[in-house]
Amino acid sequence: MGGLASWGLFGVGLILGSFINVVVFRTVHGFSPWAGRSFCPKCKHKINWYDNIPLLSFVLLWGKCRYCKQSISLQYPVIELLTANLLLWWYVVGRLAFRLAEQPYSVIQPGFWLVVGLGLVLLTGFDLFYGVLPDFVIGLLGGITLIYRLSLAVTGIMRWPDWWGFVGAGLAGAAALAAGAVVTRGRGMGWGDVKLAGVMGLILGPSKLLVAVAVAVLTGAAAAVILVAIRRKRWGQTIPFGPFLAGSTLVALLWGEKIWRWYGGLLGLPF
Repeated sequence: MGGLASWGLFGVGLILGSFINVVVFRTVHGFSPWAGRSFCPKCKHKINWYDNIPLLSFVLLWGKCRYCKQSISLQYPVIELLTANLLLWWYVVGRLAFRLAEQPYSVIQPGFWLVVGLGLVLLTGFDLFYGVLPDFVIGLLGGITLIYRLSLAVTGIMRWPDWWGFVGAGLAGAAALAAGAVVTRGRGMGWGDVKLAGVMGLILGPSKLLVAVAVAVLTGAAAAVILVAIRRKRWGQTIPFGPFLAGSTLVALLWGEKIWRWYGGLLGLPF
């Protein structure tokens, strides 16, 4: 893929990430993503097009509103960059790595995994910046995944025992995090995390789900320790766990099997 085409695709990803930001912000604040032009949440001034160019305007404005000079949330460049890099990676590598030979799944499967990636970015934006994991996003992602897995089983591409393995992983993931939510009384993880873990099981299957949960717990704990050390958080305060679950899902998709075999080898488990 040429350099110009790569930059073009990266730009498309930034635009898509900008739209995800609009969906996140407006959903949290209770109005439609389609409701008119963007505006500064601090001074309510409508934003001109030249101040609304994804990532570039943030840099040129030094991260501040042109009118009220208040800081622009890091939500905007973070989600835009995540989406742009996801789209670029998917086009260069992911759509080829996650492709079945059977028709029409040679087209459907890469599209499905792109939707999964975008859904995880959307959930990351909601939880990282607003502390919520909306049921409609989790439900939509779970429904799409369930239908996709079922279609693989019905067409014979996936064996029915494997189908039940994915379903069982979803139930087990939700049950495990539900137990954690009960034990910690919602301080260690919330019910949105429980529902997301169920969807993760449908996406990943049993072994990769175990890898994802382990990675999420370890990275979440490490982040909590670092935030306390730099005095951004105090002991006992919560941090959003959804972004760690979303990130660990991508890690498990890419390297879950290798991590599972490596860890199993350390324990002497047969495969």
